[in-house]
Amino acid sequence: MSQARPGGRLPARVYWVRRFVVLGIPLLLVVLVVWLVAGRGSGADTPAAASDTTSTAPTASQTPTSTTGGILACTPDHLALTVAAAAESFPAGVNPAFTVTIANTGSEPCLVDAGEAQRQIVITSGEDRVWSNQDCVATGTETRSLLLSPGPDGADAQQLAWNRVRSAAGCPDGLPAPGAGTYSIAFGVAGAAAPPVVFGLG
Repeated sequence: MSQARPGGRLPARVYWVRRFVVLGIPLLLVVLVVWLVAGRGSGADTPAAASDTTSTAPTASQTPTSTTGGILACTPDHLALTVAAAAESFPAGVNPAFTVTIANTGSEPCLVDAGEAQRQIVITSGEDRVWSNQDCVATGTETRSLLLSPGPDGADAQQLAWNRVRSAAGCPDGLPAPGAGTYSIAFGVAGAAAPPVVFGLG
């Protein structure tokens, strides 16, 4: 039996095996890298979509004409305000009493802030500004959200009494007390205003 001598030519099958190994390993590595990259890319798509959804939600809630839940904010055109005095004149020693009403004249429910920091109630006597609720706003009364249904049945009515004192910006003490005479009360909120009502003090 003859033996292969060193440096002799190998069979063709050996060369084909070597070529397969040399070409197959790099190809396998390329396939593996592509698979890993594709797997990571598909996994990152889901958080991106969730992030978009989260970022667009606050934008919708910040729309100036709407509030959370899709309820519209009341506009001046859809508000009817009234102020009524309990009597035409109040004798000495009797505090004047009033009823202020806010009604929704639109066709859909709407929200309005009728807190002391938002509504304006002003009492005057001629050119003299005598009293305003804005001068001495009590803590905890600044805001009062009202969901008003359309029509008279959905109106909000509040009673208030004026203790015959004068007020000024900054709520100073020691102001002169208003005397007997003719006075007028005005009421406004959210850009809407009620017709002023005249009353007398004895």
